[in-house]
Amino acid sequence: MYIYNVTTNIDESVHDQWLTWMKDTHIPDVLATGKFLSAKMCRVMMEEDMGGITYAVQFTTIDRKTLQSYYDEHAPALRKKAVKLFSDKFVSFRTELEVVSEH
Repeated sequence: MYIYNVTTNIDESVHDQWLTWMKDTHIPDVLATGKFLSAKMCRVMMEEDMGGITYAVQFTTIDRKTLQSYYDEHAPALRKKAVKLFSDKFVSFRTELEVVSEH
């Protein structure tokens, strides 16, 4: 199993709009690609020096090949929508995690 983790710091001025969009539109759109088994959205509880509110969204997928096909087939268009709606009001970074053990 792999986890595609997207951590985003969102400006407080658009936080509520962004959060609704993430829960009602973006996460369902990512799941609708068929590349992920599930998604979990978490609020990061540490305060950032730069301000804003930080979230991590973890999408679980079966293997690296499936994740790569998401990057190739879907990621650019989905990322473009976020930039169009929230432009300079957020910063995101992505991490790929390989699950090595579950308890």
